Amino acid sequence: MENIIPSEFREKEFRTRRFQNWITIGFLYSLFYMTRYNFAANAATLQSVFGWTKSDLGIFETMLPLVYGLAVVINGPIADKIGGKKSFLIGSVGVILMNLLFGAAGFLILEQSVWNNKELLKETVLLSGFTKQTVLWGLAIIWAVNGYFQAFGALSIVKINAQWFHIRERGTFAAIFGVLIRFGLILSFSGTPLLAQWLGWKWAFWGPAVLTTIVFICTILFVKDTPKEAGYTDLDTGDGDVMTNEKVKMSEVLSKVFASPVMWMIGFGSMMIGFVRRSIVDAWYPLYFKEVFNVSNIDLPYQLTAWGIAILGITGGFVFGIMSDRIYQGRRAPVIVYGFLGMAVVLVLFYFSDSLSLGPYMAAIMIMLLSFFVNGAHGMVGGAASMDFGGRKAAATATGLIDGFQYLTSALNPFFLSAFIFPMGWQAWKLWPIPFALLGALIMSRLWNATPNKKGGH
Repeated sequence: MENIIPSEFREKEFRTRRFQNWITIGFLYSLFYMTRYNFAANAATLQSVFGWTKSDLGIFETMLPLVYGLAVVINGPIADKIGGKKSFLIGSVGVILMNLLFGAAGFLILEQSVWNNKELLKETVLLSGFTKQTVLWGLAIIWAVNGYFQAFGALSIVKINAQWFHIRERGTFAAIFGVLIRFGLILSFSGTPLLAQWLGWKWAFWGPAVLTTIVFICTILFVKDTPKEAGYTDLDTGDGDVMTNEKVKMSEVLSKVFASPVMWMIGFGSMMIGFVRRSIVDAWYPLYFKEVFNVSNIDLPYQLTAWGIAILGITGGFVFGIMSDRIYQGRRAPVIVYGFLGMAVVLVLFYFSDSLSLGPYMAAIMIMLLSFFVNGAHGMVGGAASMDFGGRKAAATATGLIDGFQYLTSALNPFFLSAFIFPMGWQAWKLWPIPFALLGALIMSRLWNATPNKKGGH
C-alpha cells in the first residue's frame, strides 16, 4: 500500500464539502452522547428525586447497554443496506422522543423523596395509580428503547465517513471521532447538571432533545451519504473494497465481517475497553464523588473532571490516531495495546490516590488520565479499525460488531458492581477493571501487524 493520500482527497473543494458533511453529522453524533449519558450525569439527582438505590440505578446501566449492544449488531447490516443518512435520521427521531418521555416523568411526582446523607427518610409521593417500582421500570424501558435508537449513531457516522475518507486519513479521523465523543460527554456530564440546576431535572433530558431536533433538520438539508451524491466521482478509499455501482448485497456484508477472525479479535478487544470505560469514565464517577467526597455534579472538582475527561480524551485520540497513521503506517493494534497498558497503570495510581487520602482533585486527575488512554484506544477501535477492516460496503456492520461487543460487556458491569464490588467499597471499584485492561493488551498484541491487506499477527 502506498504511503500517500491520492490527490483527489486533497483537493480544496472536496475537502470543504467533506467538512460540511462531517461537521453536521459530527454534531449530531455528539448530541447522541448528550442524550445517552445525561442519565449517568444526573444519576445522583434522580436518586434523590425518586428515592432509588444503587441497585435501582444499576437497572438503567444494564438495560441501555444491553439493548444498545444487541441493536448495533442487528442494525449494522441494515445501515449498510439503507445508507448512513437514513439510519441517522431514524435514530434521531427515536432519541428525541425517548428523552422527551423520560423528562415528562417529572409530572408524575407530587413530593420528592427526603434523604439524610445516604439514608432515605421519606419515599417519593407519586400520582395515584403509580408506584415507585412501576415508575422505575417504566423509565428503564424508555431508556432501553433510547438505547436501541442510540445504536444508529456510531453505525451511521462510520458508514458515511468510510465513503469520504481514505484509509491513510482514518487514524487522524478517529481522533476527530474522539473529539465528537468527548464534546458530547462535556455537554452531558457538565452541561446537563447545570440545566437541571437552573431549570429543573426534566431539562437535563428535554434540553438535549431540543438541540438534537435542530441538528436533525440540518442533517436532512446538508448531508450526503457519498461523494458521488455530492457531485464527485467514485473515490478509491484504499480499504480493499472494489468500487462498484452495484447495490450492497447483505450476504457479502455479513461474510466480510462475521467470517473475519481479525474482526472478532478486534471485537473482543472492544469488550475489554467496555469494562474499563463503563465502570469508571462514562458511568459511576459522579456517584463516587458524591459518596466519597460529598462533591455534587455542579461543584468545581466534578466540573473539572467532566472537562478534563473531555480534554485528555481528545488529546489521547489525536496522539493515538496520528501515531497509528504516521509511525505505524495505518496499523491500529500497536497503539491500542499502549492504551490498555496505560489504563492498567492509571487504575493502580487511582487506587493509591485515595488510600493516601490525596483528595477529590487528585481523584479528578486520575480519572482524566484514564480518559486519555480509554478514548485513544476506543477511537482506534470504533473510529478507524471498523472502517479499515469493514471497508466502505460493510463499515456499519463492522462497527456494529465492535461496538456491540463493548456495550454487551458494559451491560454486565452493573451486576458485578452491585453484587460484588460496591459492597467492598469504592477502592475495589478502581481495581475491578485492571485484569480486563491487561487481557485487552494481550488480545490486541496478536494483531500487531494487521492491516486490511495484511491480516496476520506478529
